[in-house]
Amino acid sequence: MSTQGTQELAPGPVDVEQAEAALVEHYPRLVRIAYLVLPPSLGRNRRVVTAHSVVQRSLPRGRAARPEAGARVPAPRGAAAPGYLFVRGRVVRQALEAGLPLSFRAWPKRAQFPPLLPQVWGLRLFPRAGGADELALDQRLSALTGPARAAYVLRGLEGLTGAEVRQSLTAAGVADPRGALAEADRVEATEGRSAAALLHSPEFDPCSLQARPTDLMRRRQHAKAVLAAAAALLVCGTLLGLPGGGWGPDGAAAPSYARNPAAEAALDPQRLHRVAPMAWHSSARTDFSVWPARGELTGDRALLRRALAVWARPGGRVRTSATPGTPPGPPMDAPQLLFAGAVDQSRVVLFHDGLRIVRYAEPGDGSTVVAALDFARVDGADAASSGALVVGRGHGNVRFLTAPWVSGAVVRDLLEPAGAPRPLRRDGHGVTDPLPSPAQARDCRSWEALELRDATGSAARLVTDLGELAPARLTWGPPTGAADVSTGAARTAWARTACLLPAVRAHGVRTVNSWEYARQRLPEGNGTAAWLCTRAETWRGTGSRTLAQFQPPSSRPPAAAQGAIAARSETSPSCGRRDPRVLAGVLWKSRAGRWYVLAAGSGQFTSLATSGGVSGTSDGNLLAVRAAQGARAQLHGRLADGTKVGALR
Repeated sequence: MSTQGTQELAPGPVDVEQAEAALVEHYPRLVRIAYLVLPPSLGRNRRVVTAHSVVQRSLPRGRAARPEAGARVPAPRGAAAPGYLFVRGRVVRQALEAGLPLSFRAWPKRAQFPPLLPQVWGLRLFPRAGGADELALDQRLSALTGPARAAYVLRGLEGLTGAEVRQSLTAAGVADPRGALAEADRVEATEGRSAAALLHSPEFDPCSLQARPTDLMRRRQHAKAVLAAAAALLVCGTLLGLPGGGWGPDGAAAPSYARNPAAEAALDPQRLHRVAPMAWHSSARTDFSVWPARGELTGDRALLRRALAVWARPGGRVRTSATPGTPPGPPMDAPQLLFAGAVDQSRVVLFHDGLRIVRYAEPGDGSTVVAALDFARVDGADAASSGALVVGRGHGNVRFLTAPWVSGAVVRDLLEPAGAPRPLRRDGHGVTDPLPSPAQARDCRSWEALELRDATGSAARLVTDLGELAPARLTWGPPTGAADVSTGAARTAWARTACLLPAVRAHGVRTVNSWEYARQRLPEGNGTAAWLCTRAETWRGTGSRTLAQFQPPSSRPPAAAQGAIAARSETSPSCGRRDPRVLAGVLWKSRAGRWYVLAAGSGQFTSLATSGGVSGTSDGNLLAVRAAQGARAQLHGRLADGTKVGALR
């Protein structure tokens, strides 16, 4: 890319032919920009598809359009055409919009929803893996805000100056471009490789992809479900043509489509299942099924009727969300009422139908035209995973409704392992005061989790908000013996792991377990490093995500010394109860500047070996081999019975 002085282009009209020619010519570069600016919390498969969708939606809507900027637009070196400037501005704007949280106060942007096209059925797509430098940069970028990522990418990938970056961010609608550029400036450069060289690596190339199959059994089940849905649609279409009245609209609910006695019974507020306040004392089960109905509005029949009607047939202005694998359909029978009350500026109702938690929320000012409806799968819950539910969100905070057996709640900052817990007040219905939600935070300066104690005081379970109705439980220890995070060692390890939790946000997560599977003395007397495996299990059983971490010794605070991701997988059973083994490696540089391939496996491994760019073997579950900078190696190990096992991927 040229490094000559920049040009400036007046905001003249750009016709669709110019924009299309620029998009086709520079398509790989535009998709790379979109992929890098999109929030990492989307996951690599969705980021790839969304990046292509964002670029393909960036043409002018009419025959001609003006650039995004309101004044003068800086041209990137070597790509001064007005068409490219227009398309790049649209790409950056849409990629930033994709990272905005959904809000009741404004209509959502198209980029905030999953792309309709392109779609790849039956495959997961992700870029080819890079080296340790790329992994480190990816982790640093994931900690930045969207505007800061855009600033880093425009400067490192497009070669813009600081002034040009600020103008481009302003054109993309960023409120504080100077702050975004200053945040990007704080990203530490990797020694020996420039930002431009790293950003051009295959790790960030969404046009050169690897493919893996999705869950084949689930695909077969979904095919059967589609056939059943088609048959149901045919029946509903027939019913729509029949004469007769219906239930009529209720608040934000859509018009009714049929009179069905069973369906009407399920939507009758008088038939809601209400559990006695002390039923959990004598019940054989301790889960959501024994939660009593709480809240000051449990007798408001009009509110309950609206909530049930919107659940059955949400109208066009109802914002609906569901965790992965959760069916958003109407209730099959009268559900259980858990809560109905005023929370901040909304009226909220929580239901449980045995499979799902359903949250209905409407504005507290009396307006019933708009509403929100959220679904979360919670089948198979137990006392450990049914201790709290999210009852309200707003202004970066979250409120929980705690289980009736919870006797006390405190807040712990995971990044302060030695810090004292902070008491959290609850009202008479079990609703907590608001606390900052790490799922909605733009950075990782703190991570406040909720610690719940049961009525006996014997259990102190740690849960955290990951953007869903049911908070995820955090545990520590080997997969076959995971326990609550209650020791100093467990809290210290989680302090250097917490900032990796956004990688599993909004994924239907039930539990996240982390454990130290190996410790390794580093070459040249560089101290001792820890190898950790962190696995997020979902409510639906499939879609678990696994991260292997390398935590070198550090004197910095935990927030600034997060573990480096050595390997990750979205399909492997490794590090779980079914397969507690794990093996991973990194390319590491000593303080003296020499490079090594380091690897560690769990205790089941009796030997390790590398091949390819670096060759070496070792007895036991640890390996350290001298290597060159940027070297690539294949890693595998052997178990006691001679079985050959590859590294986590």
